[in-house]
Amino acid sequence: MSHSTHPPGFHLIRRDRLQQETVLDSYKSKGKLAEPTVCPECGAVFHGGRWQWLEKPQGAHSETCPACHRMRDRFPAGYLSLGGEFLAEHETEIMQLIKHHETREKAEHPLQRLMDIEKTEQGYRVTTTDIHLARGIGDALHHAYQGELEFHYNPDQNLLRVNWSR
Repeated sequence: MSHSTHPPGFHLIRRDRLQQETVLDSYKSKGKLAEPTVCPECGAVFHGGRWQWLEKPQGAHSETCPACHRMRDRFPAGYLSLGGEFLAEHETEIMQLIKHHETREKAEHPLQRLMDIEKTEQGYRVTTTDIHLARGIGDALHHAYQGELEFHYNPDQNLLRVNWSR
């Protein structure tokens, strides 16, 4: 897939460099949230400057977390496209890897969630609430199964598109 055209505004990024967020994400709070704050939809707690899975504290403020907000708006931060003959032959184990990776990441980072996994003509399209989860799943697939892996980051929209095929 290294010979594909890049959508306008997207830049190919190197896998050996960490991507620094240079743009403000419109789904992140504009100001500091009062602590503690609880998301009424998922129960995540904003405490110590970040969202965490904690017991709901007494007298906590209520505000929807960025992940639930993205899910409600159906506005992903990460897109992962999967394709190739290998995918068709190993579909079950690849889907298990994706779900396992999300479960592990979400346990530590409540804002990193899968939004949807949908079948397409080319294979699958996975959407995530966070660019880091999309990148992590792409890296996990490449580590486990090799294949072609591309990352396209659009800094203007804080959006990552990952393509994996084999």
